[in-house]
Amino acid sequence: MSKILFVMTGVDYWTLADGTQHPTGFWAEEAVAPYEAFTAAGHEIVVATPGGVVPTVDKGSLAPEVNGGQEGADKVAAALDSLAEIKNPIRLEDVKPDDYDAVFYPGGHGPMEDLAVDATSGKLLIDTLESGKPLAIVCHAPAAILAATRTDGTNAFAGYRVAAFTNVEETQAGLADKAKWLLETRLLEAGLDVRTGEPWAPHVVVDRNLVTGQNPSSSAPLAAEVLKKLA
Repeated sequence: MSKILFVMTGVDYWTLADGTQHPTGFWAEEAVAPYEAFTAAGHEIVVATPGGVVPTVDKGSLAPEVNGGQEGADKVAAALDSLAEIKNPIRLEDVKPDDYDAVFYPGGHGPMEDLAVDATSGKLLIDTLESGKPLAIVCHAPAAILAATRTDGTNAFAGYRVAAFTNVEETQAGLADKAKWLLETRLLEAGLDVRTGEPWAPHVVVDRNLVTGQNPSSSAPLAAEVLKKLA
């Protein structure tokens, strides 16, 4: 059995270009699908957030239209409600990387607000990347990579192939023209090699010990790749 750290956003909003706060948090499927895959395989989950705050689910991620209908929405809501670890997070600041066999970052727009500028998270990402342990990041959570900078100002992930929520998807979601910045663009500027798949379709990229997924539908395939690495 392995111990897997879930690093989750601690905010329930995303500040747009005009200064307004867009309600958000983490995306339900991106936490639930990997959680179910990992625990079914016998692994232990620990959740950490900045300050140890209980993470907020993006209410939009519980809607029938993004869960294949009402039945799917009810299922993900019930699954989320049963995740005791999410209700009892530890402080990200207290995490000891050596205690974990893998690290996973679920998305939602929340990480664009806090984890993108969180130095503690950035150091954890660098330490995990350099350790060779599986590191998995999905959808908007690659925003956290932007904080993984070395003392010389370069990004530790520069040159890595990654998947992340694309500019096309942000445009189709209706938020691209309201955002302060776009994730795909920022990752490219930081020197990462962003590999884009079809909008909303599962797309996972594996580069060494780094496993990244483009969007919510990539969550389950991403978890499967992590399980291969833990086998």
